[in-house]
Amino acid sequence: MTTGGRTVHLCRALLPDAEAAAGVWLRSFAAALPGVVRPRSDDEVRDYFRHVLIPVRETWVARAAGGDVVGAMVLEGEEPDQLYLAPEWRGRGIGDRFVALAKERSPKGLALWTFQVNTPAHRFYERHGFTAAEWTDGSGNEEREPDVRYVWRP
Repeated sequence: MTTGGRTVHLCRALLPDAEAAAGVWLRSFAAALPGVVRPRSDDEVRDYFRHVLIPVRETWVARAAGGDVVGAMVLEGEEPDQLYLAPEWRGRGIGDRFVALAKERSPKGLALWTFQVNTPAHRFYERHGFTAAEWTDGSGNEEREPDVRYVWRP
């Protein structure tokens, strides 16, 4: 599909994508959540992509023409556990395509967590039919950041 004048393909991540996918995660997290303290170092995030997310979990990447990884999504059953886009690629419909893929892979429904401070994510998920189902003080996540659980049912 052409996105913002450039072709982007969604495909399953392969081990050689680990460094680029982790880089997208790191840049996106820093841009979208500057006030949220990350409990893991950059190297730990890269190791997590390399040793856990890509080889063990259902990890997808958005690949631009030329092969650059510009987005990543991890599905854990009915939960999109990670969905991050390179900051310069936000607003081009890639997140929409990732959500459509997640709905296709889990047609009975989805549920996910996002931080309460991430109001752009709230708007994004609500636009895709998700509703806020639970608000917490953050004691259940490693960042200790208040969060909200969103649910989508067809």
